[in-house]
Amino acid sequence: MKKSGAKIEFYKMSGSGNDFIIIDNRDLSLDDGDLPAFTRRLCARKVSVGADGLLLIEPSSRADFKWRFFNSDGSVAEMCGNAARCVARLAHLKGIAGRNLSFETLAGIIKAEIKNDVPKVKLTDPSAMTLGEKIITDGREFVVDILNTGVPHTVTFVDDLASFEVVHWGRKIRFHEKFQPKGSNVNFSLVLGRHKLKVRTYERGVENETLACGTGDVAAVLAAAQRNLVDSPVDVVVQSGETLRVYFRRADNRFAEIYLEGRVKIVYQGFLFDEAYK
Repeated sequence: MKKSGAKIEFYKMSGSGNDFIIIDNRDLSLDDGDLPAFTRRLCARKVSVGADGLLLIEPSSRADFKWRFFNSDGSVAEMCGNAARCVARLAHLKGIAGRNLSFETLAGIIKAEIKNDVPKVKLTDPSAMTLGEKIITDGREFVVDILNTGVPHTVTFVDDLASFEVVHWGRKIRFHEKFQPKGSNVNFSLVLGRHKLKVRTYERGVENETLACGTGDVAAVLAAAQRNLVDSPVDVVVQSGETLRVYFRRADNRFAEIYLEGRVKIVYQGFLFDEAYK
């Protein structure tokens, strides 16, 4: 799994606490090998770099570049909002693309804009939105809203988010029979005003609560908007304590022009030794 026998250069980035390992593989010299196993080893905290996911920047004939994205468990993810913000900023800094850029994902072509080093990404329009579904798990009933914002999400609104058992109930809902075989990300949301939400997310593929989830934050905002609880733009406070901003246009009960904006950090640049992934 080496690039031409050399150590593998990588970047560690964080999008509001959602952290990623990014490798520029435009020369395709990273051996394909067993990328899921490679990802699991690299993303393991305390014994390797540690991250919520791995993404590879590769050539595209349809956009400035394409990515291959893997969750920390090695599964392939169609889309990730915070990773999109991270890769957009890195691509601009490395000269891979300009301030207005696009990249190819399994969810479609994602467009992004960099303003004052703050990335703003345009997400695909949501699909398959259903409000007010009732599910029962472990003896408790939840009223959930279901939609796809690039990846499948379930949203439920709670009164006390601070003490809510996100991991326990998130896992129960994520693996509920209604969402099989692929499962769903699960977002627990609290409305703080017409332009503000707080969201905590259990992420499929990470199999834990993450400090932020971009597509989940967007899903929570759109579910709240469909319930006439919020208006664009909406500031979303995530578990890391940071705030993301979501923009949308709503007409005839349909959503379009959906953007996710917020700062990202380049934490460090380094080189992987074999021991990091073997």
